[in-house]
Amino acid sequence: MSFRIVVLAKQVPDTRNVGKDAMKADGTVNRSALPAIFNPEDLHALEQALSIKDKIEDAEIIILTMGPPRAAEIIREALYRGATSGYLITDRKFAGSDTLATSYAISLAVKKLQPHLVIAGRQAIDGDTAQVGPQVAEKLGIPQVTYCEEVTDVNEDELVIKRRLERGIEIVKSKTPLLITVHSSAPPCRPRHAKLLMKYKHARTVSELVEETKDYTEMMTNKPYLRIEEWSVADLDADVQYLGLSGSPTKVKKIENVVLAKKDSIDLTADDKDIDYLMKELIDSHVIG
Repeated sequence: MSFRIVVLAKQVPDTRNVGKDAMKADGTVNRSALPAIFNPEDLHALEQALSIKDKIEDAEIIILTMGPPRAAEIIREALYRGATSGYLITDRKFAGSDTLATSYAISLAVKKLQPHLVIAGRQAIDGDTAQVGPQVAEKLGIPQVTYCEEVTDVNEDELVIKRRLERGIEIVKSKTPLLITVHSSAPPCRPRHAKLLMKYKHARTVSELVEETKDYTEMMTNKPYLRIEEWSVADLDADVQYLGLSGSPTKVKKIENVVLAKKDSIDLTADDKDIDYLMKELIDSHVIG
């Protein structure tokens, strides 16, 4: 078997555009109210996988994501950049899963794929927990290396990894199979490749094909690489009691929308009177002093 890499990726709401409707009453994210993007640190993880593929020609990169049918879009984005194939874990029974339930489902999928290496972003911008990657490693019973900045050396049996720590860097060596999480200081992901974009632009999941008005049957038969596989709860042989809201011990106690109101602005010059006024205002409002 060629060197197999599974990259864990997530389609996340763009938190740069959070508004008052960003959260639902039950504490889950209102994804329909926010544009969906490829989680930034997962793109860094994809780049690490692609850099390994540059060193090992027959390396296979599989993108694994969990979410609604529209999450297949980030699998296509990965294919445009050099990934080999992709799997979408999707089922209504996964809805509302916290990190524990999510890592349970993902670990079952990874077991089916049997990779040498699993790579994930350090954390997702919609939760900032940094828990899913380590939890998957624990459930798989394999070593984990967090805060990866660069995989400096790799073969089928062993990896050498540079970690970015708070007060410097650390070089570690680990046997495979292994899971690593990638820090935001790692190299950014390379852009789309024009030839790959043309090759994979019609890649679809079964759910997407059902919605299509054009007949893709012949294309999918002649070009099986265009099919993005979907796995449901049944495909993973998962226990539903560990999925969704019922399998998620994390509960939201309170939600509070904070809306920043626009206030009057004052134009100040370099004049001593204006500076004196500014200092008094900062002291009176307890910003300083």
